Amino acid sequence: MAETTTAPALTATEVTMAYRTRRGHTVVALDRVSLDVRRGEFVSLIGPSGCGKSTLLYILGGLRRQTSGEVALDGQRITGPTPRKVGFVFQDYTLFPWRTIISNVEVGLEFRGVGRKERREHAAYNLDLVGLGAFANAYPGELSGGMQQRVAIARALSMDPEILLMDEPFGALDEQTRTVLGEELARILEKTGKTIVFVTHSLSEAVFLSDRVVVMSARPGRIKEILTVAEPRPRQPAFSTSQSFTDLRNGLFDLLHEEVRAATLAEMSGAGIGGDGGRRG
Repeated sequence: MAETTTAPALTATEVTMAYRTRRGHTVVALDRVSLDVRRGEFVSLIGPSGCGKSTLLYILGGLRRQTSGEVALDGQRITGPTPRKVGFVFQDYTLFPWRTIISNVEVGLEFRGVGRKERREHAAYNLDLVGLGAFANAYPGELSGGMQQRVAIARALSMDPEILLMDEPFGALDEQTRTVLGEELARILEKTGKTIVFVTHSLSEAVFLSDRVVVMSARPGRIKEILTVAEPRPRQPAFSTSQSFTDLRNGLFDLLHEEVRAATLAEMSGAGIGGDGGRRG
């Protein structure tokens, strides 16, 4: 079972991200965001489109540099990608169609120089973990979207990162499939004890999976509130039909409603994008 410690594994301190549009306007995507993510914790980022939640995720993973502020992993400042410690799962599965499923899972280990026997063992273990061991020799085009996303998760896990950063990994899937994959992800969390930061637009997904849900404001993105989900783990499917789940989800809806309205009005007027139609998540 995953255990959450009080020591932060990942920290963001007064992180601000601003950029210049093609018309020369300055847009502030994130404004002085501070967040601690504890080891073994599942934290979701949720907010209106364009609030900077994906930008924050990329900054936490070293894929993008903030304008000011600091991010740190285990107390060490992050200045670029750290693939041995931080793994990514994106909405786009990014599988190589000419490689078998097991070959896709081991590709990161191959780039790292791990020997064939060892990387094949790691890949097979993680395919079994996501329930796709029987499809090791299939090709991506032979799998459904949900199955391909599980392959992407297995690929990230095969690198054995301390932290998984997930950017709307189930966003392109139908509701039933994403519900099942959410349950699978909760099971994997229990088995591996990974620390996960998860971007989603789904209130139900955020409540079911998270220890804490970070609610972000409309641009410029700030942390509006952090909601704690006290439901014990492992989470059971029945939790999603309970009164406590409904109360938490309704609370999230109320927090977000004002921000979504503000973001929508800003987009309609052009006030939040410098008038040039630019937009960052």
